[in-house]
Amino acid sequence: MNRKINFNAGPAALPLPALERARDEFLDFAGSGMSVMEHSHRGKEYEAVHDEAIALVRELLGVPASHEVLLLQGGATSLFAEVPMNLLEKGKTAQYLITGAWGEKALGEAKAVSAMFGANVSVQSLGVGEGKEKSFTRVPPPSEVKCDPGSAYLHITSNETIHGVEFNADGSRAFPDTGGVPLVADMSSDFLWRPFDITRFGLVYAGAQKNIGPSGVVVVVVSKELLEKGRKDIPKIFQFRTHAENKSLYNTPPTFGVYMVRNVLSWLKSQGGLAKVEAANRRKAARLYSVIDANSSFYRSPVERESRSMMNVVFRLPSPELEEQFLSEAKKRGMVGLKGHRSVGGIRVSIYNAAVYEWVETLAAFMEEFLRGK
Repeated sequence: MNRKINFNAGPAALPLPALERARDEFLDFAGSGMSVMEHSHRGKEYEAVHDEAIALVRELLGVPASHEVLLLQGGATSLFAEVPMNLLEKGKTAQYLITGAWGEKALGEAKAVSAMFGANVSVQSLGVGEGKEKSFTRVPPPSEVKCDPGSAYLHITSNETIHGVEFNADGSRAFPDTGGVPLVADMSSDFLWRPFDITRFGLVYAGAQKNIGPSGVVVVVVSKELLEKGRKDIPKIFQFRTHAENKSLYNTPPTFGVYMVRNVLSWLKSQGGLAKVEAANRRKAARLYSVIDANSSFYRSPVERESRSMMNVVFRLPSPELEEQFLSEAKKRGMVGLKGHRSVGGIRVSIYNAAVYEWVETLAAFMEEFLRGK
């Protein structure tokens, strides 16, 4: 087996033990003589997996009884619309703190929903360039975020995959203090890489395909208070309360995707929990940023140091030609997924939970070697 060193941004690498477990159970799940994909989502075999996945999210993150855990279809992009559909009351305002491309996309859907509902959407845009030179190089400190106390919610993107900027759970770039306004976060690319206080959030959602599973599943952690206040004049399938009342089994869920999420969550637990996982992730990021900072005239990080992502390390080389050579030579050494997003170019290294330190060390050593050859 010749597995690649996979730095793809998403769908991304999955832990080898989670994949091996799926391989071993693929044809005969739990002695049932059937694959988990062939089981009814109403049957006890699948329901055990479904329940375990939800329980593992609760255990790993310390989700209290005040919040529900949902497993939904469609990915985070569908939540860009479903969040305002559920949480925007007529005449209310939602605030969107824009720190990158995914926040902009979420805002666009919120505007479309607000036009239907007659609600307003206001935007607080900080740390952003203008015009053709538009760039996202930081997240704001809490002191810069002015949250309207009358807002329906404040939406943030905790980690911007394309631009490599991330909120710290605490410290100089902590999550905003919203007072009594519900804080909503798209955590698709940094969910469960570290512990954080979920009670600070009214709602968190995360597409699984970057850090906790395959594409097609989105995890939602939402307060019961918001569920109760959610709109009832939208189709039932789009109401979060519908899925909460039916244990995320109102309709047929992506059963194999949930099964794989269960496998990954189980692996995270076996690593010693999120505190141990965070330490491993910070070690990986520190190794890469140390190479960048020690050679800043060649490897240039566009992101302010305090806002650097621990999941998506982005940098540029002196010329596009050198970047193409870098990517080509890295690929020959088995490293894939390093090309920056088409909208920004450069290099992007996605080092989610499943990216082992040995991969990062291989890349860091290659970066040092590549530089010496120039």
